[in-house]
Amino acid sequence: MSNNDFLAVVSQSGPSVTFFSVGPYRELNRVELPSEPHELCFDPARRMLYCSITYRSGYYHSNAGRAHEIAVIDPDEQRVVDVIDLTPEHAPHGLVLDRDRDVLYTSVEATDSAPGALLALDPVSRKVLRRIPVAAPGPHWFTVTPDGRHAYTANKEAPYVSVVELEAGELLDRIPVPGSEGIDISPDGRYVFVATPKGDFSAAAPADAGIVVIDTARQRIVRTLPTQGVNFPVHTTSQGLVLTGELRMAPPDSAAGGLGTQVNGVLNVYSRPDSDAELLGRVEVGRFPLTVTSSPDGSVAYVANVLSSSVTVVDLPALRPLATLPVSSGGEPGAHGLAYIPAA
Repeated sequence: MSNNDFLAVVSQSGPSVTFFSVGPYRELNRVELPSEPHELCFDPARRMLYCSITYRSGYYHSNAGRAHEIAVIDPDEQRVVDVIDLTPEHAPHGLVLDRDRDVLYTSVEATDSAPGALLALDPVSRKVLRRIPVAAPGPHWFTVTPDGRHAYTANKEAPYVSVVELEAGELLDRIPVPGSEGIDISPDGRYVFVATPKGDFSAAAPADAGIVVIDTARQRIVRTLPTQGVNFPVHTTSQGLVLTGELRMAPPDSAAGGLGTQVNGVLNVYSRPDSDAELLGRVEVGRFPLTVTSSPDGSVAYVANVLSSSVTVVDLPALRPLATLPVSSGGEPGAHGLAYIPAA
């Protein structure tokens, strides 16, 4: 980590991306974006930042229309340099860059005539290369294996995780998971971690809430890491730690439920999967942790809390919060996508 590095944070209802310095955490600049931005992905080869524009307002299954753009942002000049139009595709969400093969992937929701899919884009021409159906209506988060051959998509509505062959564009497998949210892969590609079930906002946590661990060699679930509540984001650090963002609701004796009734959430920190992924600790963060990322050296985690419209900075070795960064959102739910950007 360097004091010249910085952090980019999306405000989905702002709509904007805010840049913060790393080290002494302070706001540097705020850039307006089309409505409604969700996720970020940094391209180090071109020093560009990609941002998915998912809905016109609202969120999954409760929105005023699905968008179809990816904004391209110069993080050094901190300005939008291009907007990629994905029409007729819509609702791009997750973003993954395969740096070795120089392909940018994004997930899109189903259309009237085709299921949800991953789109492969050329970062040079910014054109769609191919569409890879995933046999599910609403793939949001997804992860790509280190060799770039396969992707695993978390599907909110479908009762399975889809496994696809990226070059051929073929569905290879369906791994039974009863609705899923965040997903990520271990740095060595041996395990995929999936938050299940699909998040709801009832006061009582579902009994089957947990993190499913998939063995990629056998394409089967080998264990489930139990959690106290519903988790949305899942992130693996460069050191192999597994981080998940868990919602906490109003007290159990309260009848309160629904979006907006969450209290401060928790960052769960698990050890490397080759040591059976034991829970190392839980760190309190803001309301409704929705996105998690980490520094390149794996020492610091960043948790975007959408209802608090803030980012909690967490010291991972010490398992303690370091700072809270406020993200402007015009009084609406805000902080979502994150990207760590090393100095030029």
